[in-house]
Amino acid sequence: MKIAVIGQSLFGQEVYCRLREEGHEVVGVFTVPDKDGKADPLGLQAEQDGVPVFKFPRWRAKGRALPDVVAQYQALGAELNVLPFCSQFIPMEVISAPRHGSIIYHPSLLPRHRGASAINWTLIHGDKKGGFTIFWADDGLDTGDLLLQKECEVLPDDTVSSLYNRFLFPEGVKGMVQAVKLIAEGKAPRLPQPEEGATYEGIQRKETARIDWDQPAEAIHNWIRGNDKVPGAWTEACGQKLTFFNSTLSTAGLEPEGEDLPIPGAHRPGVITKAGLILFGNDSRMLLVKNIQLEDGKMIPAAHFFGRAESSALELTEEELGTAEAVRGAWKRILPSVPEVDESTDFFKSGAASVDVVRLVEEVKELCDGLELENEDVYMATTFGDFIQLLVRRLRGGDKETECAIDYVEKAVNKLTLRMPHQLFIGGTFVDAEGGKTYETINPTDGSALCQVSLAQVSDVDKAVAAAKDAFENGLWGKISARDRGRLLYRLAELMEQHQEELATIEALDAGAVYTLALKTHVGMSIQTFRYFAGWCDKIQGSTIPINQARPNRNLTMTRREPIGVCGIIIPWNYPLMMLSWKTAACLAAGNTVVIKPAQVTPLTALKFAELTLKAGIPKGVVNILPGSGSLVGQRLSDHPDVGKIGFTGSTEVGKHIMKSCALSNVKKVSLELGGKSPLLIFADCDLGKAVQMGMSSVFFNKGENCIAAGRLFVEDSIHDQHRVVEEVGKMKIGNPLDRDTNHGPQNHLAHLQKLLEYCQRGVEEGATLVCGGKQVPRPGFFFEPTVFTDVQDHMFIAREESFGPVMIISRFADGDVDAVLARANATEFGLASGVFTRDINKALYVSDKLEAGTVFVNTYNKTDVAAPFGGFKQSGFGKDLGEAALNEYLRVKTVTFEY
Repeated sequence: MKIAVIGQSLFGQEVYCRLREEGHEVVGVFTVPDKDGKADPLGLQAEQDGVPVFKFPRWRAKGRALPDVVAQYQALGAELNVLPFCSQFIPMEVISAPRHGSIIYHPSLLPRHRGASAINWTLIHGDKKGGFTIFWADDGLDTGDLLLQKECEVLPDDTVSSLYNRFLFPEGVKGMVQAVKLIAEGKAPRLPQPEEGATYEGIQRKETARIDWDQPAEAIHNWIRGNDKVPGAWTEACGQKLTFFNSTLSTAGLEPEGEDLPIPGAHRPGVITKAGLILFGNDSRMLLVKNIQLEDGKMIPAAHFFGRAESSALELTEEELGTAEAVRGAWKRILPSVPEVDESTDFFKSGAASVDVVRLVEEVKELCDGLELENEDVYMATTFGDFIQLLVRRLRGGDKETECAIDYVEKAVNKLTLRMPHQLFIGGTFVDAEGGKTYETINPTDGSALCQVSLAQVSDVDKAVAAAKDAFENGLWGKISARDRGRLLYRLAELMEQHQEELATIEALDAGAVYTLALKTHVGMSIQTFRYFAGWCDKIQGSTIPINQARPNRNLTMTRREPIGVCGIIIPWNYPLMMLSWKTAACLAAGNTVVIKPAQVTPLTALKFAELTLKAGIPKGVVNILPGSGSLVGQRLSDHPDVGKIGFTGSTEVGKHIMKSCALSNVKKVSLELGGKSPLLIFADCDLGKAVQMGMSSVFFNKGENCIAAGRLFVEDSIHDQHRVVEEVGKMKIGNPLDRDTNHGPQNHLAHLQKLLEYCQRGVEEGATLVCGGKQVPRPGFFFEPTVFTDVQDHMFIAREESFGPVMIISRFADGDVDAVLARANATEFGLASGVFTRDINKALYVSDKLEAGTVFVNTYNKTDVAAPFGGFKQSGFGKDLGEAALNEYLRVKTVTFEY
């Protein structure tokens, strides 16, 4: 059989050789490019055999297969692709090309441990059985039909290397050859993978390999061996990062006698013994670690740790020693009650306050020729020894925050040069999605592609949540004061204001927002929101509560309002930046960290916002942004056990699904701002001119893509006059959203435009009168005519369902029949907003009292403010954005009771 081998490594080389021994014709080998002049073993062997070898650096660009690459592959006429181990993303044009398709080797018993670190997770989960799978490739991630599986016992002290070398490599080679034989004989099965028992774990990286000490010894052992040798399980101890290797539970005869190694978070200190480092789980059982890698990269026997640990510290020159003594004098002046400042003296435990931090920073500036330290530096290096190490590294030019590398998409438009990030934002860095997956984001003005944007995968969500969790639990964000947190948010608001023209232009390009409206609302209100919540940071307070005293003793009860932790925020496409700001500002002000999923069709302002958070100095990992699909990214956030809160704005249908997922996963807190069908009641005694203008705005504001848009206007019979509305509609300028005289731009995306066309067709079919509009504007892009329906009866689809577009629905009601029109207005499953126009204050108060909606506008509409809470009733959701009430969505209340 003619075979193309696609892959790399010694494993790939061995499979290739065995296939040729079996008599198969390998028509081509596709492997990775040479690295530092050294060829991959698979490619080297094939070249020696005279087999054509291709070393493409990539198979696709901007999400599409490269035609010349595909052509070179197709010219070989392969009947089967064999992928023994492949780190490149192979497009489906290649996967599906051969007559027999493609088969892949995966080192786990699928569907368990899908993903790139399957061997690691087999060990981490303590699986008693391991093995490998050969499956038919499809367009999923390790989801193709099963061809062959073999299993083995996982030994108690197996590592990734030992399991691979003992079974997965030798038996895997035989399995690949056997699978090809079955295909050649026409006996190869295609068994659909069961979903029961399916797991997906993200790739193990150094930043996610930190040891959680609050678990039994066996779980800690599994974590260490599951990360041995790569990426290495680590912890912090003795002021440095230590990575552990060669772990075992075989501790019979060992006594924990030696020098204690304090480990923050551990059940008890580790003990350095002659045999190595003894560690303890929360069940008090022991495990033994035989090797430790120091932060400087040196690997030492664990038994030698205290004899060599000092090697990771900087050795100071004579001049630096003099500087250290001068700084020691500054510490003595600031800490007069401390008799002697030594290496272990802790600045804050010795009585320093926040004002002393400022003083120390200023004294160091004078002593060290203007060296600029931040207050946060003192919080991160609190002992004198650590502080001197940090100071010397700074004086030597090290330990500086490297500027984040950003791969911008640049566009000259609106008299600006836009610089738009287009990758995922995880842990303070812009990165490609897992597998390099991307998609096009479209300009609704003309339907053209703006750029390729990274498409987040489930593994990317796990990475982002891990980064946010680490930033919350271990990073600077949780150490700085609430006032300093507010200062960072103020700085972020200032940067948003400096970039407001750029942000508004991106909103126009990516969302079709009219530029002038985007400046005022999309961006302007976003800036106001961050300023408003920045002011709340140091005003989040608990209370003291009188309770029954435990006589003769006394009690004091108080409450604390604490951040939840990692929050997931899922935002819609109608106001991309503003919806992000409404939720994120309150979330950050409360002290949380966040993973944000912008709408897939409008990701660009969110990614620009990510860049501004870096410039504002918000610590890495506090904000993470993942463009992607709701079914993958949103679902994983809702299911993730480390996410404590979901804030969602979107449809009621999706909101219900999220609420269910939040309940089934870890009963996480959730707030939902969902669909609406907001009624607007216009009485005959109103200011008619104002009512017409406000009625127009209530429907057509932001092209009708407005959650609180007046979904249905009830007009009293005596003033019903459709002609005035049609006349005002005729004055609207439809055009390019960047033109300053445009007031009606394109709908957000093509699918939404098509839904609006279907919506209006349904209204006509049910007998409503289409007065104007209802059609696509005959020009490039996704433009839809402002539409007016009259004679709309209560039973009609358009009377009950939200259009989310520029469609005015007008119904009459009998003169003076207030209660009847209220009953009709409330006869909806939604309750987001509502409005009433009348000069009669008694009627206004009565109607606003009876309307079942979270917001009632009286003689105005769309008048939201950052200080006023916003949210719905009924199936429009629960929870509030904006105002003090929004903070409660991102806080939890703890009660503390003392007896004295």
